[in-house]
Amino acid sequence: MDAISFMPLQNPQRNSPSMKPRLSIVLPIFNESKNLEPTLREVTSVLEGLQNPYEIIVVDDGSSDGSWGKIEKLTQTYQGIKAIRFTRNFGKEAAILAGLQSSSGDAAIIMDADLQHPPALISEMVKIWEDEGVDVVHAVKSERENEPLMRRFFTKCFYKAMKRFSGLELEGTTDFKLLDRTVVDQYVRLPERIRFFRGIITWLGHRHAHVSFKPGIRRNGKSRWSILSLFRLGFRALFAFSALPLQIITLLGIITFLASIFLGIETVIKKFTGGAAEGFPTVIILLLFIGSTLMISLGLIGQYIAMIYDEVKQRPPFVIEKTIE
Repeated sequence: MDAISFMPLQNPQRNSPSMKPRLSIVLPIFNESKNLEPTLREVTSVLEGLQNPYEIIVVDDGSSDGSWGKIEKLTQTYQGIKAIRFTRNFGKEAAILAGLQSSSGDAAIIMDADLQHPPALISEMVKIWEDEGVDVVHAVKSERENEPLMRRFFTKCFYKAMKRFSGLELEGTTDFKLLDRTVVDQYVRLPERIRFFRGIITWLGHRHAHVSFKPGIRRNGKSRWSILSLFRLGFRALFAFSALPLQIITLLGIITFLASIFLGIETVIKKFTGGAAEGFPTVIILLLFIGSTLMISLGLIGQYIAMIYDEVKQRPPFVIEKTIE
């Protein structure tokens, strides 16, 4: 573990090392070296205005752009920073989990480090948490104009599928959330390794409130989420929260059975009316239909088996290389 000496605080009574943090800010990052300092500057400015002890936990998810070196330098300038570096890229869900496990505040706020989650919203989220006594404050996107049209379309389809398959209403939700310590403790104690953060927080069912925000413009770089990676995340989330895809296999079997009865009756009628054809095209169509149905069914079953396989291996969700306290 690397030890870093922090600079003296301007107000040691409010944020002294012996004082328990009131707020923990978790920043999962991957190749955000150019966005990290502007984010820390704005987040720290907001936290200083709240007059509460705080900590900022930066989780480097195996960045390859020098983000860790940037973090080491920034800990000499900004106070109350903890940092965690993974040995490789384990994914955002693992980074969120590591940050929450390391947090000690009465509440934790998870946000991106690219300023698309506006730091100015922190004050409003904390006020709602303190005044209304809720356990979760969801930051919900009020619009998605800055996202590509295709991405918006697939995102909408995903939310509708999640609601139909699992009953969870996730429309517009993001990973930008405030969690009470009770919720944080429950989340980190969950034994599952395949996680979908925003889905699990909603599934826990705690008292919650929503606050809308307009996503900021990414100042540097571009999103690392490709259409393929979003598809993969979406399917894993659906399979993690519902067994309905397995029931679809039964439906496909029923459709195949009814189709075979229909074609069988048609063949018999043609046979007795003297209009029976050789049947080769019909056989080809049946084989293609049944074969595709079987392949889809095997794919659905295989996805569940693969997820079970990942769970029973019981490997840790991440491996930490370095930390800065």
